Amino acid sequence: MTATAVNVAATHVGTRALGPGLRSVVWVQGCPFTCRGCMSPDWIPDRPARLVSPEALATELLSNDQVTGLTISGGEPMTQATALAETVELARARRDVSVLCFTGHRLERLREHPPHPDVPRLLALVDVLVDGLYVAGHNTGRGLRGSTNQRVHRLSSRSRAEDHDYENGPRSAEIALDGPEALLVGVPPTGLLEAFDTAVTTVRNRIAQADPGRAR
Repeated sequence: MTATAVNVAATHVGTRALGPGLRSVVWVQGCPFTCRGCMSPDWIPDRPARLVSPEALATELLSNDQVTGLTISGGEPMTQATALAETVELARARRDVSVLCFTGHRLERLREHPPHPDVPRLLALVDVLVDGLYVAGHNTGRGLRGSTNQRVHRLSSRSRAEDHDYENGPRSAEIALDGPEALLVGVPPTGLLEAFDTAVTTVRNRIAQADPGRAR
């Protein structure tokens, strides 16, 4: 069965900032939540971004032979459960990757009242689920949870056997550059997001002054 294309906000191949090992990340476009202080407000609107078939996306995410895991974030992944489930299935047919997924929904809601028919299919493929809305006032600057109200669910025997500290481990972040574009990869340590936004604004202003045609 061929799923609808994944509406992709961004991808990054090869990072150690969003889960154990070397991982590839896909952030989807569109989110029904509007969490105050969201680090990716441009990815909230439900609008077409980059439409990628599950097969092409799986190939892209596995383009580095050293990648051992996939991280799915957004946006809200559960709104694209069919296409993401097929992407993971295709990726796993090629390599035994672990899967970490972030969602604003609580796990209980996903199981009892799934917002999309293929949510159970996607959940069955996820090793670690981080659930719940981001609450800026509960951000301690530790762990892969954005805020402490969010919960980490180890859904597979693989994840229960690992010793990665998702809740309280140190955070790291990477900045990926693609020409004039910059992508912040990771759950930012305290103060980094503000510094990143300031730096991006400064660079864009300088580009606009030097070459108005290149400013975006």
